[in-house]
Amino acid sequence: MGDLHVSTEHDEKARRRFMRALLNDQRALELMIEEGMIEDGVRRIGAEQEMFLVDAACRPANKAVQVLDGIDDSRFTPEIAQFNLEANLTPREFKSHCLEELEDELNQVLDIARQEADKHEARIVLTGILPTLRQMDLTLDNMMPIDRYRELNETLKCIRGSDFRLNVRGIDELNVTHDNCMLEALNTSFQIHIQVGADEFARLYNIAQAITGPVLAAAVNSGLIHHYRLWHETRIAVFQNSIDTRSDLLQQRGITPRVHFGERWVKHSVLEIFRDDIARYPVILTTDVEDDPVAMVERGDVPALKALMMHNGTVYRWNRPCYGVKNGVPHLRIENRVLPSGPTVLDEVSNAAFFFGLMTELSRSVEDISELMRFEDAKGNFLNAARIGLGAQMTWFGGKTLPADRLILDQLLPLAVEGLYRAGLEKKDVLRYAETLEERVKSRQTGAAWAIRSLTEMEEEAHPDQKVRSIVAKMIDQQEKEIPVHQWPLASLDDDQDWRASYARLGQFMTTELFTVRPDDLIDLAASIMDWRHVRHVPVENGKGELVGLVSHRGILRHVAKGLGKDHIETVAVRDIMRTNPVCGTPDMPTTEAIRLMREKKLSCLPILEDRNLVGIVTDQDLIKLAGKLLEDYLGEYQ
Repeated sequence: MGDLHVSTEHDEKARRRFMRALLNDQRALELMIEEGMIEDGVRRIGAEQEMFLVDAACRPANKAVQVLDGIDDSRFTPEIAQFNLEANLTPREFKSHCLEELEDELNQVLDIARQEADKHEARIVLTGILPTLRQMDLTLDNMMPIDRYRELNETLKCIRGSDFRLNVRGIDELNVTHDNCMLEALNTSFQIHIQVGADEFARLYNIAQAITGPVLAAAVNSGLIHHYRLWHETRIAVFQNSIDTRSDLLQQRGITPRVHFGERWVKHSVLEIFRDDIARYPVILTTDVEDDPVAMVERGDVPALKALMMHNGTVYRWNRPCYGVKNGVPHLRIENRVLPSGPTVLDEVSNAAFFFGLMTELSRSVEDISELMRFEDAKGNFLNAARIGLGAQMTWFGGKTLPADRLILDQLLPLAVEGLYRAGLEKKDVLRYAETLEERVKSRQTGAAWAIRSLTEMEEEAHPDQKVRSIVAKMIDQQEKEIPVHQWPLASLDDDQDWRASYARLGQFMTTELFTVRPDDLIDLAASIMDWRHVRHVPVENGKGELVGLVSHRGILRHVAKGLGKDHIETVAVRDIMRTNPVCGTPDMPTTEAIRLMREKKLSCLPILEDRNLVGIVTDQDLIKLAGKLLEDYLGEYQ
């Protein structure tokens, strides 16, 4: 998320001051490029590792504050949620044993995180989206208590003017409305950086754009949001929507969201990207800035360009330009943000090797990639890879279309291997990472494919929460054994897990497949739904999707018992017999509290609301089944 130190000033005068600083920084960078101050002739790589914290039930654990307090290591930094962590890896020159060193350091930081997390009864998971996360976990109470995140949330909500919406279709469909930017906390990634010179930036940035689709196709690891089987890299859709500042009107006008792939090839310079982002996206965070960066450059000093980097940190291109200063020397980097966290460290480094190798070889053999493929094809490849991974069709040089796995195995992986050799990397390292990626592509078992297949092949009647908890438990087991994902057996229901953890809150087991009626509908429709679906309650919604009442089987019988004629019954509306203002629960309500409430109020069902909208229902039959499972456990232990 970049610099955590932000200003909490909200007045327009402060924003104008920051905009002036932003324009000055852009001019200072322009001068540095003209004067040849940007470091050239050296290639360095780096990475950022994001991860999830989970509890013994494999559900998100809000332990980041405690874990970070116990780790004395500057590489670790907070992320937006209290169940996320991030570690920034050491930059190193792209040569010799650099990838092996990167893998060793990744294992080292994970060992540190695991040891500290264990002290707080938590474990580490590497995955693009944690399947056990639910919408009820994405509250502001679970946000890290850091000004940057609070300011980001408030400003995004203000600019957008409405709730954030997420609609993703895969095998299943998920449609979510959320009132804060914590949807972003669904995602964790493995972001990789490559340092480039100012003169070669445009050419190499375009190559990065061109290869992002096929690299992502081999790396997808975000196929599930809870039990919904969605895109193979659902992070792409989630992140775009989680911080989308566009109002409905701006979306209708086709304005590009803050998270995006881009609209065209870069022609000349990194300045094109920064200028476009300044012109297109309003300032949402401000910070303390340098007085006169232009004057600093003119006298030979190197500015930090704080305003430009703060603004750049709030625009999320999937390949993002970065400026930095190391040991007093300014440099430029391309940050590739598409790779998900996991499934294992070996898989991650293999993905990085694929990207770096292609960047190296194509930068040697291709002068202008825009002459070989259309930008629209590069963007289409990226989106197709996000949706269906290795099953995607890719359009490559010369407009030729072929399956992603064939493109990778027949053309791109050999190019990447040649690039890694050309950069002077150790042969044994190159072969190890190339073979890992090759076997994954041949088997077509990416992390996403493994999770989707695991869920699909589990017993249909099993509880969805138990299914995804079993998947996460298997992830942790295989990751800690350092087994690459193409060798993972499918996850199965974990009999050793405490099933009761899947019933702690109503949102975990409430019925979400709901059949509702409207106030003006006939009673006969409600009665028919009860008969067809074998239910005793039908919620009543208005045209806005708000719960306005509840029709019960008993209520219909009472009406019939009044001796009304058949003709009259057939004309009675739902509003005439529904119970208004029914007692309701929320997804995060503890089950024990719901049981107490239903006993005190003598309720046979509890509609579950979120922001006045009906999202589920829990009935006394659900609780009877739960009690039966508890009794079985008790008798089993007693015997």
